[in-house]
Amino acid sequence: MQKVRLRDHDRDQADATPEGVHRAIASSDVVHARATRSPSCDGRGWASEIVVVAASAGGIPAIIAVLGALPSGFEAAVLVVQHLAPDRPSYLAEILGRRCALPVAVAGHGERLLPGVVRLAPPDQHLLVGRDGALTLSRSRHVHFVRPSADLLFESAAAAYGERVVAVVLTGTGIDGCRGAAAVRRMGGHVIVQDQATSAFFGMPGAVIASGQADLVLPLEHVGPAIGTLVAGLPCLTA
Repeated sequence: MQKVRLRDHDRDQADATPEGVHRAIASSDVVHARATRSPSCDGRGWASEIVVVAASAGGIPAIIAVLGALPSGFEAAVLVVQHLAPDRPSYLAEILGRRCALPVAVAGHGERLLPGVVRLAPPDQHLLVGRDGALTLSRSRHVHFVRPSADLLFESAAAAYGERVVAVVLTGTGIDGCRGAAAVRRMGGHVIVQDQATSAFFGMPGAVIASGQADLVLPLEHVGPAIGTLVAGLPCLTA
């Protein structure tokens, strides 16, 4: 996979013109970016294996928009954390299943990742993934006052899959996902963040941007296509 990392001053420009960044990463002529060779790039090129998505307040329409843009035959597994009320039944899987080309289900403890399948964290349970692709559900303590925690999901994905991770932070209050985004980038993965103009609540995306952990800051309608570009993989380039 081509590793696209925005320099600090270029990232500032990209935040101001997210449409331009999307066009850049979706093409072979990458602008406002520096391509670096990853140790894992061996000349064959390779794609991301897992997409992890986090959202909170205002997140359901955003998740529908993002997952709805992914085509049938999408090659990566998708795990989603949406903060929901713990004491109410959730119909999110059914809602998403009607709006997406990919199959959607609530994650079960011990299940394994499958390409092209979306699994949702159950309400009031943390969702983690291991190196063997096995999913773990936990009712361990809340993280930043929430359970499920995007930070725990992102960190587990980064530890298990390294640079084969695409992390996505959508609308929401609070700072969940910020620490996890740092873990994903530290391990060589990519982080996509919804921009302020299209976010119902900018707490979560804004925290990631403020911490310098966002590779791409995009309008909601461009997030899904950008995920597809990264999952498909691009040729490795030298710096």
